[in-house]
Amino acid sequence: MNSPDRQFDYIIVGAGSAGSVLANRLSESGRHSVLVLEAGGSDRRLYVQLPIGYGKTYYDERVNWKYLTEPVAQLDERVSYWPRGRVLGGSSSINAMVYVRGHANDFREWEEAAPGWGWRDVEPLFRRMEHWRGKPDERRGSNGPLTVTDISALAHPLCERYLQAAQEIGLPSVDDYNAGEMEGAALYQITTDHGWRVSAARAYLRPAMQRANLIVQTHSLVRQILFSGSGASGVEYLHEGVVRRALARAEVVLCAGAVNSPQLMQLSGLGPRDTLQAAGVSVRQDMPAVGRHLSDHLGADIVCRSTVPTLNQSLGPWHGKLRAALQFLAAGKGPLSLSLNQAGGFVRSSEALKGPDLQLYFSPVSYTRAPPGTRPLISPDPFPGFLLGFNPCKPTSTGSIDIVNADAHCAPRIQPNYLATEHDRELMLEGMHLMRRLCDTRALASIIEQEVYPGRSVHSDEQLMAFIRANAWTVFHPACTCRMGKGIDSSVVDHKLRVHGIGRLRIADASIFPTIPTGNTNATAIMVGERAADLLLADAP
Repeated sequence: MNSPDRQFDYIIVGAGSAGSVLANRLSESGRHSVLVLEAGGSDRRLYVQLPIGYGKTYYDERVNWKYLTEPVAQLDERVSYWPRGRVLGGSSSINAMVYVRGHANDFREWEEAAPGWGWRDVEPLFRRMEHWRGKPDERRGSNGPLTVTDISALAHPLCERYLQAAQEIGLPSVDDYNAGEMEGAALYQITTDHGWRVSAARAYLRPAMQRANLIVQTHSLVRQILFSGSGASGVEYLHEGVVRRALARAEVVLCAGAVNSPQLMQLSGLGPRDTLQAAGVSVRQDMPAVGRHLSDHLGADIVCRSTVPTLNQSLGPWHGKLRAALQFLAAGKGPLSLSLNQAGGFVRSSEALKGPDLQLYFSPVSYTRAPPGTRPLISPDPFPGFLLGFNPCKPTSTGSIDIVNADAHCAPRIQPNYLATEHDRELMLEGMHLMRRLCDTRALASIIEQEVYPGRSVHSDEQLMAFIRANAWTVFHPACTCRMGKGIDSSVVDHKLRVHGIGRLRIADASIFPTIPTGNTNATAIMVGERAADLLLADAP
């Protein structure tokens, strides 16, 4: 069953981190009509809005695509579980909320691939985004829609021990890793406001949804891009069992993320010829880079049993949960108002490097990771424990995303190809040794009763690498699958986010990153939304 076509100036596919920004900025003047199509539903769910609630949404198919990768050779042929947001706000509604702009060197790399994306170009956009709740600093934004909170007065007391341990091994404490020097140990800044999650939907989309020129339609799965001549003319989507079409007078913008944007491109005949033909899709334009160059952060961690209380005692037993709930209801504080990753930092493995190549995580809680889909949430361990983790910041292994047929409901084939390079394997070992050095400091050794895993019997490089292969996990930062660049053979969009060879079609999300940034990727994805809005409005008819 079909319905009549509707026309808008702009059609945005995906109400995630960048799509929410675009919806707000493009509709702001009132001059342009905007349609946003989101495959998921409303973000008005308690466990979406409650920061600690991401332990619940981790496996919740109502808000989560719950992707599984292909078996990965270097991870003992294990599959990797990839939660991705399928809800207003996208992955910003189910992530750990850690806010990292990235390192200036990241954007030097971007500028080489795409002029106009250097640090001097993007730094003002980060400030424009931010409503910084911390020590005033001219390098931080104070009037933006995205609240970023300094948790110094809120973090668990064990975080101070972690910072002391870092100092013992020569890592300085950094007050604000997003302003000035990034390298060192720090408490993480998070996107919350008075204890509640601030997703891109809450910061950008919800304030704009009262505008008459903006329509946000949920539970709308886009099946393909429509074309007229050499350009995009609209999209076909499924809503409430009805196949519908929407036409764009100006442009179609894909903001579906690092998995779904390349998937939709390929479903629409834009992608590697062999992939499209194997899936039974007619080739509109052979684009070898669509779905290629997939980059993601791979992590590993150490779990320690503690001699002092940790968040396990606050989030595990019923009386701890009750106390935490009362704290939150009374003042918007306590463990329910924070992320599990409360501290961490950035480290160079070699003095010869220009910037950090390892990111650290400290969680004053521990949890045993279950195989994908075997339980509904991440549960704290029954003993007092904490977690030390890390991931290489600039992996050199790259993977791919490919459709397997012409059905938009069918998940694409995701092959992250983790640890395919010697560089990445060596850096994972370096990270494991660094975690052990932290555990051996006076600050932490004095409260460690036992290293639960991998356990001290695992100590040689061969044993540690075996542990990594058996236990390493994604840090949920896929990117670069429709990357910016200067040619159709190696990239998908140009420096203005225009798809090579196709008119009136742009992409704006983490898929366009030329290289993966240093740190958590959500802030950068939101920044891409801001930059895309400027580019689209500059070319607006």
